[in-house]
Amino acid sequence: MEFKVRPATQDDAPGAVAAVKAVYEEYGFTWEEGGYHADLYNLADFYLSQGHRFAVAEGTAGILGTVALEFFPPLPGSVGSLIDFGGKVRLGGCDCALNRLYVHPAARRLGIGRALTAYVLGAARLEGRHAMEIWSDKRFVAAHELYARFGAVQVGERICDDPDVSPEWGLVCAL
Repeated sequence: MEFKVRPATQDDAPGAVAAVKAVYEEYGFTWEEGGYHADLYNLADFYLSQGHRFAVAEGTAGILGTVALEFFPPLPGSVGSLIDFGGKVRLGGCDCALNRLYVHPAARRLGIGRALTAYVLGAARLEGRHAMEIWSDKRFVAAHELYARFGAVQVGERICDDPDVSPEWGLVCAL
């Protein structure tokens, strides 16, 4: 199956929702349209108009995967240290974050996750960023292996503020 990675537009929101929702259904996670997942319905306001990035992998069947890149000023602390920032556990020294990396279950093992990760890392480097924060549900073992292949190192853990209060690994990737 062929695909291309490209910047998303607001018109991609339904496809992005469908791809991410398929992963949530696969794992039995709670879907929260008006809360934790509201960003996926409004890519323009949550990402695009804020200067962040949101990209999709698209094939003939539609949106097969998603990824977001959030930019922010460097967090306090040394790179990769666990800090409390705004009442949330974060990774110190990071100035961007990889978020919402999901690949539809029917489109796995095609290189989509690798392509989306490479896209985000390249975009962060082009913007002069230095360290990327990644938080990932502990059950996403294949994702953790993917991040490690790009140089990410697991440095801590936290409980996510999602509806399932999921345990997550924190990884930092030098850029």
